[in-house]
Amino acid sequence: MTRLSQATLGQLDVRVACPGYDRDHITPGIVHIGVGGFHRAHQAMYVDTLMEQGLARDWGIIGVGVMPGDSRMRDALSRQDYLYTLVVKHPDGSYEPRVMGAMLDYLFAPDDPEAVIEAMAAPDIRIVSLTVTEGGYNFHPVTGAFDLDNPDVQHDLRHPESSRTSFGLVVEALRRRRERGVAPFTVMSCDNIQGNGEVAGAMFGSFAQARDPELAQWIEHHVPFPNSMVDRITPVTTPNDIAELQQRFNIEDAWPVVCEPFSQWVLEDNFVSGRPELEKVGVQVVADVMPYELMKLRLLNASHQALCYFGYLVGYRYAHEVCQDALFVDFLLGYMREEGSPTLEPVPGVDLEQYCLTLIERFANPEIKDTLARLCAESSDRIPKWLVPVIRHQLEHGGDIRRSAAVVASWARYAEGVDEAGEPIEVVDRLKDSLMAIAGENRRRPTAFIENRELFGDLVDDPRFVSAYLDTLESLHERGARATLESFV
Repeated sequence: MTRLSQATLGQLDVRVACPGYDRDHITPGIVHIGVGGFHRAHQAMYVDTLMEQGLARDWGIIGVGVMPGDSRMRDALSRQDYLYTLVVKHPDGSYEPRVMGAMLDYLFAPDDPEAVIEAMAAPDIRIVSLTVTEGGYNFHPVTGAFDLDNPDVQHDLRHPESSRTSFGLVVEALRRRRERGVAPFTVMSCDNIQGNGEVAGAMFGSFAQARDPELAQWIEHHVPFPNSMVDRITPVTTPNDIAELQQRFNIEDAWPVVCEPFSQWVLEDNFVSGRPELEKVGVQVVADVMPYELMKLRLLNASHQALCYFGYLVGYRYAHEVCQDALFVDFLLGYMREEGSPTLEPVPGVDLEQYCLTLIERFANPEIKDTLARLCAESSDRIPKWLVPVIRHQLEHGGDIRRSAAVVASWARYAEGVDEAGEPIEVVDRLKDSLMAIAGENRRRPTAFIENRELFGDLVDDPRFVSAYLDTLESLHERGARATLESFV
């Protein structure tokens, strides 16, 4: 068994692609906060690919962990010189391993926030990027306002030199750059949030305003927050993934990453101090990300919701099981073609029909093992953002809403907490208690679930939506999920 490190690269199995560039000649240009599987399978992979082409040698990545649990990533990466193996899992069962070398260092902020601040304040750093999940932006789930009462935020406002949050760290680094006459960096969100750059700008701006209004004004005028759309299914690394890598390729890697073959990144060209030539490795660098973002939200993300509740109720537990079932595929394509796609403006360079077919292929990849439980989680954050806008658009334009309403009904049925075999469902949602209490009223008062105006607004006042919703909910109770889907085909 060969333990992954810079010294052992030459000893690895010949089937494993390794950095063909000299890492000693790579210098940092990016600090990335939130080094998880997605960043390592996506942004870091694109930068590594550029380096393989002899480019971006001054765009190496310094990883930063802010959360206490990030110490595990620090320990895993530091032991192997910040190298890791990215394993692309193809549908035919073949694995494509590649060692990534774009990451040069990893800083754990709780140990030394000053080191993180100074790393970002260094003139060579021109981008600070983020994958901190939606929760990392610290906004209220209903109002969208920045939560100034967060104890860590309050700490950072009082003690900026020992900041605990990404807001405190980034704003202090920008303050030092301004004080030292160093050009600002771009703050680039790579999180799966609609208008992620705008959200990041608003949240960091709110923190800066609370700390120093003059500094906040300087950030507003000089620091760009480009929007981006990111896409690659990257399941959580499991012990079995680590064991598979050892068995197939004789590599001992403390924390490899597994992913699907597909990858997409659409990035707004809005940078203050330069950027890597990402368009040379397949990134779509555009003036407006919105058309691509809506395409993903209303076709990919909403389709995940369309398959997960029905699939779970039937007895499936993985997305690939659902998408190898012709009945579900017909339902999903019907939603995409008849309800999701009509809400979209033309998407430059994208054939929407082919995009829909590609989604089915991706979901059906048996090697990814994306769990329905993951897709069903936090529905109260997902359905209102991904599916409700489709329903509203279709109602306003006289379009079909039957499948969209059925998805809402399947969520309501799922939230009852018991599947069709009588097995308990572990509902995971920030509103779990209230959702399950309301869903418990489904049989006695069938409109109870959609009367939640915080999630559905005034949809309960629209007779066409209510009729379609009630038809599906009744069918789910009386006939079950499979028979219900058959009525749509």
